[in-house]
Amino acid sequence: MTKNNCNNRTLINVDPMLIGVVVHGPEIVDSGYAAKIIDILQDYGEVKARLGGTMGRTAVLDAELESIIDISQKLLPSQSINKFVEEGLDIIFLINYGKSSLTGHTFGFKVLNNCPGNPPLIQIERPGEADGSLVAWKSDIEKFAVILAKELNIEMINPTRIVTEINSKSRYTQENLKSYRKIAGVSPQENLFVNGIVVGKSTTNEVTIVAEDGIITAIDGGEIKGHGIQKLGKIDLGKAIIKTGLLRKSVVKPRVLESPKNYKSPKVAFLNHAAEDIYKFNNMDMVVTVGDDTTLVAADILYRFNVPIIGITDGDLDKVVQKGFITTGSVIVELESGCDDYIGEKILFELFNGKETMRIENIENFKNELIQIINNTTKRYNIKYN
Repeated sequence: MTKNNCNNRTLINVDPMLIGVVVHGPEIVDSGYAAKIIDILQDYGEVKARLGGTMGRTAVLDAELESIIDISQKLLPSQSINKFVEEGLDIIFLINYGKSSLTGHTFGFKVLNNCPGNPPLIQIERPGEADGSLVAWKSDIEKFAVILAKELNIEMINPTRIVTEINSKSRYTQENLKSYRKIAGVSPQENLFVNGIVVGKSTTNEVTIVAEDGIITAIDGGEIKGHGIQKLGKIDLGKAIIKTGLLRKSVVKPRVLESPKNYKSPKVAFLNHAAEDIYKFNNMDMVVTVGDDTTLVAADILYRFNVPIIGITDGDLDKVVQKGFITTGSVIVELESGCDDYIGEKILFELFNGKETMRIENIENFKNELIQIINNTTKRYNIKYN
């Protein structure tokens, strides 16, 4: 046993390992525990960290950790784990800060089931909280898991106990063409996300999503959002990624990166109801966004890159982040309910010629052309300039 005099931590001698860390979600980063855990693990070997999921990317940027946590690829947590397995790492950590221990454990179990084989996975869930835990999902890594649990002063929980709890509170069943997914750890009045799209809102803490032939048709214990269901389309309900609550609840000071602008030949992009893809547009001079939630999330992300937006909205807003930011020079167009998709399609084909990106001569002229398309279609709209 050795002593680290810098931080008074007791270290246990183990053979140096190749360690992978999959960082999931913004809360584990915003809490400071992502950096702390990576620092601790570096005492036991060489550590490689990468993001799993999408929404944690902004948190990594805000915390200035992009040189430590690889955010260069858009990967699901299971895909990040699989890459570490392919790279021959000895042990892999999934670190997460779920809304509750139940939702966190359910998430870890689902991720594990999406990984081929049986990866050497340890999950660290909600560190710093009273119900924080560490789970060794593979038995032959329990020895090291015990060491880490003691060092982190966190409870180590047997996977069998977790699976029993999950099966009692969250399950997937099929009956003829219908499938049912019971959601664990839901509170009333929370957004329900399926594959990143808001499909409804909970009204109780007992919620089951019902799908028929891959299309969500009902939410027992909640209110369905038809517009979201239409955007989502056909899914495999058993494998779908389901989240509840806010995409990011921490209120942080955003970090604004330097972003050179092309004033001679500006480049603009069109984004329709897919805010998780917004990072590929971080070098644009302006982005047109369609949909209230897409506009909110895209504006917040692009604020970090000093990119203004033109948001096409219709008041169908679900609060998906605690506080959003928007770049100076942005424009928000508020239409009548249900009109954003129709207007968005006209803008895409009349202004962008059906393409995702385009070069323009002048930003202000572009704004005016866009507003003119709206004005030619409807007189009932409001414009907010930022």
